[in-house]
Amino acid sequence: MAAPRTIEVAGAQAYPESITAGPDGALYISSPASGGVQRVAPGAARTETWIAPGAFDTRSTFGVYAEARTNTLWVCSNDASGLGVAGPSAVAGSYLKGFDLATGGGKASYKLPGSATLCNDLTVADDGAIYVTNSLAPQILRLRPGAEEFEVFAEDKRFQPLNGAGLDGVAIGGDGNLYVNTFNGGELFRVEIAGGKAGAIVKLKTSRPISLPDALRRVSGNAFLMVEGGGALDRVTISGDEATIETIKGDLNEPTSFATIKGVAWVTEGQLSHLFNLKEKGPPSLPFRITPVQVGE
Repeated sequence: MAAPRTIEVAGAQAYPESITAGPDGALYISSPASGGVQRVAPGAARTETWIAPGAFDTRSTFGVYAEARTNTLWVCSNDASGLGVAGPSAVAGSYLKGFDLATGGGKASYKLPGSATLCNDLTVADDGAIYVTNSLAPQILRLRPGAEEFEVFAEDKRFQPLNGAGLDGVAIGGDGNLYVNTFNGGELFRVEIAGGKAGAIVKLKTSRPISLPDALRRVSGNAFLMVEGGGALDRVTISGDEATIETIKGDLNEPTSFATIKGVAWVTEGQLSHLFNLKEKGPPSLPFRITPVQVGE
């Protein structure tokens, strides 16, 4: 079988931030710069616009998550103008938006509570609860099934944003607990879920320092994959209060997220430093790419 090919992300302002795989193997990609959601049909070599920038009152798009059970693509939408990124609309605030995976039509919208909000990434639990990381406040938010608004699930001063970016990747482990990382802090935490509430929050000891940790997703048990914006895709194995970090592939160009299909992790190389600090970093390398990395079944 031929090795999978790199996918080109269309647009000079694409800056891919997050990626997820639908049940049919299609890939969905967000962008804080251009907004909207791009899609890659199974086997295609280039993205195409699926949700138009600004559609359904969206702005800069961040975390995406395809939930097969409800046939929903969940999308974080933010006013990122405070970060120097205008986005495609003038909608204020941060929202979690739900789109129909069959049609792309908008069907749900939930505003994040508070004045300092940035909906960064999300995961969905087996009970249907959605957990969202707020990068501008030390909070993990939860949207229970049937609820009309978010609640603060966990808050901890160790989640406080550092140099403008705090909580980022989030995943649920095989033990039923929540795992999160902090982008600029370079830390990894376990948040116990006990009786439907947040329990003890433990900072995990990593086997080596991690650089700008971003997307975090479970593989099996308490084994995860994670990207480091510093340039790597890692395997993370948690035992007790320790996390073993093993680099699967380095030399990636500022990776931001990944989606795994049949043993291949499709990694978005977002180059976001060129978006948020263009004057110092200069223009990005074009075209933007989604790079396949073999990770095993």
